[in-house]
Amino acid sequence: MALFDLPEHELESYRPEIREPAGFDAFWGETLERTRERDITVALAPAPITLAGVEIQDATFPGFGGHPIKAWYARPAGVDGPLPCVVEVNGYGGGRGLPIERTMWAAAGYAHFYMDTRGQGAGWGNGGDTADPVGSMPSTPGFMTRGITDPFDYYYRRVFTDAVRAVEAARSLPGVDADQVAFVGGSQGGGIALAVAGLVPDLAGVVADVPFLCHFERSLELTNEFPYGEVVKYLSIFRGERERTLDVLSYFDGVNHAKRATAPTLMSVALMDMVCPPSTGYAAFNWYGDRSAPDVRKEMVVYPYNGHEGGQAHQTTRQLEFVRSLFA
Repeated sequence: MALFDLPEHELESYRPEIREPAGFDAFWGETLERTRERDITVALAPAPITLAGVEIQDATFPGFGGHPIKAWYARPAGVDGPLPCVVEVNGYGGGRGLPIERTMWAAAGYAHFYMDTRGQGAGWGNGGDTADPVGSMPSTPGFMTRGITDPFDYYYRRVFTDAVRAVEAARSLPGVDADQVAFVGGSQGGGIALAVAGLVPDLAGVVADVPFLCHFERSLELTNEFPYGEVVKYLSIFRGERERTLDVLSYFDGVNHAKRATAPTLMSVALMDMVCPPSTGYAAFNWYGDRSAPDVRKEMVVYPYNGHEGGQAHQTTRQLEFVRSLFA
């Protein structure tokens, strides 16, 4: 790896004009309105693990279309009363994994709701448990081009809606302080976190590390690494579809969602990240809150000599510090 994107001093002011559909807000308003016609209910069952300091339950809640979405719900053992809550989602291709993996936030004293990502879970890690019962037109293997000919059919319409419902599901739990909920994710989870930041107006905070799903047009020009490479491959077959594809993706671009965010945010980029180029994360950061909260608190952490792994445990430590400051 080597530095391949803009120099850091240019990244700090990189604020590109990106395509944004005129019907962006109406599209998402209609999507969430239809989804909320179904009541949010969370079914809880004991998780197959016993720990001294953390209680974990197997959760199921209705996501997009009422489809059942799995999650792990963890709390510090023996603590009564509502707690601040961290809602989290995984990176591309991973699933919710095993409950023993989801203990840090509860060990830190918070409730934790870890959402499974529909249809994923077989790419790395320890598996997922949520199906995506919706098909699509021909697509490149993976998830990036499923339903890509129409924003109403696109895969991430379902996933972003699931994530909004995960926040609502967590808030409905009696052990959660509904006024103190933060959303955390990295890579794909970081892109989803930015979408939730724009779609849920009253979050306590948002963490988006090395975010995927941002500034699609530039991403496709800078890298053909997986998963953006799925779209590149698709366009190499469907040669006349570039404009329609970019128009569809604009409804899901983390930059457009970030513009509408109001919650404080912590973000990170890695300057040697060929998977999610740093300029695309900076585009979301520099536009963050522009439409709704231009003075919002926002922090960027830069890892100059890292690729898509970013800061790993170093960044997890920063996440914990940031969330503690939100819930202080």
